[in-house]
Amino acid sequence: MAGSEAAWQVAQAGLPAVLHEMRPQVGTFAHQTGDFAELVCSNSFRSDDDEANAVGLLHWEMRQADGLIIEMADAHALPAGGALAVDRHAFSAAVTERLRSHPNISFETGEITALPDWPNTIIATGPLTTSALAESLRAASGTDGLAFFDAIAPIVYAHSVDMGKAWFQSRYDKGETEADRTAYLNCPMDEAQYNAFIDALIAAEKTEFKDWEKDTPYFDGCLPIEVMAARGRDTLRFGPMKPVGLTNPHAPDVKAHAVVQLRRDNALGTLFNIVGFQTKMKYGAQTEVLRMIPGLEGAEFARLGGIHRNTFINSPLLLNAQMQLKSHPNIRMAGQITGVEGYVESTAMGLLAGRMAVAQARGKRVLPPPDTTAMGALITHITGGADARTFQPMNVNFGLFPEVDAKKGRRNRKTRYKAYTDRAKADFAAWLCPNDVD
Repeated sequence: MAGSEAAWQVAQAGLPAVLHEMRPQVGTFAHQTGDFAELVCSNSFRSDDDEANAVGLLHWEMRQADGLIIEMADAHALPAGGALAVDRHAFSAAVTERLRSHPNISFETGEITALPDWPNTIIATGPLTTSALAESLRAASGTDGLAFFDAIAPIVYAHSVDMGKAWFQSRYDKGETEADRTAYLNCPMDEAQYNAFIDALIAAEKTEFKDWEKDTPYFDGCLPIEVMAARGRDTLRFGPMKPVGLTNPHAPDVKAHAVVQLRRDNALGTLFNIVGFQTKMKYGAQTEVLRMIPGLEGAEFARLGGIHRNTFINSPLLLNAQMQLKSHPNIRMAGQITGVEGYVESTAMGLLAGRMAVAQARGKRVLPPPDTTAMGALITHITGGADARTFQPMNVNFGLFPEVDAKKGRRNRKTRYKAYTDRAKADFAAWLCPNDVD
């Protein structure tokens, strides 16, 4: 995601870019193709509300900056209520086609195993950085790298869902079209069914970690469902299984104790992923436990869930404000390996790295966006705003922004967030004006 965006920004600025990709010559356990920007977890870019949500604001900023990834996401969007979800295969194929057809981009296939000495380099290898390159990064930085576990949610064939129990509805009926109304499938549970499900989750056979993985922390924004279940019996029904904003047409007078939501995963509507159901259960246990969900008793799975170790660097310690490694200023880091979390956040860091690389090639320097913007808040966080001693991956959120003034800060949450986004849009528009400095 970040590497694709960085290459696009360089090429669109009229400079040559060489994009190195090891796939398909060297694969990973999470990727299935050799396409660029392949989505390996959710197909959602999350909320698209640019007035009340920080990630929606980040979408807006990337659109203003002519980002390739957000353009292709918009072009291959699926109905998802207030969220931006994409047809994962059409999306990555479109990104690949645009990059390969650009006259300023050339391509090299093969694994890079050590930090290169090229004068203007961006490393955007993501959370699945190969061990050889990760070791080279660790050796160059003089500090141990950090890592966390990420998990993948299962995908179900729509035809295998029992529509006598499940129903289509977006939470709070968000969206106005028929496509919006069929973006989510809902499977209700009563209290007894929910408790039995929680017991089965906790008891299910889990993936065993290797010795070197055992002390790796989870990222709280992507916890496996069984880890959440173990934290408290009601954790899931106040999280991804919350029943609010939904009415079961099969029993409209009965309030569900919990609801499992499935979100459309492709344009045909033949695949649905189980929202928030990242898991480290073994495959056999997954099918057994997930078929306890009402409506999924006969579920057929296009993909079962999984878990993988994601690597990221201690960016506040290692990077300067230009996203360069302090020990190797010829190298910029971008994407999830920098400690931002999420497709959109990773892409945004690629966009900034690409623009900074362009300025460097022209003997100039581009200032980071102000920290009142979504991109600026993220880059400030990873390049010094966070405490290096406790640094962990972070999604964009308004807690990373400077507070709005006291008068606006006393408003209710909706108007307060609107104040954040209004300020950010004005400041980002000003930043987009030529701001190279000698």
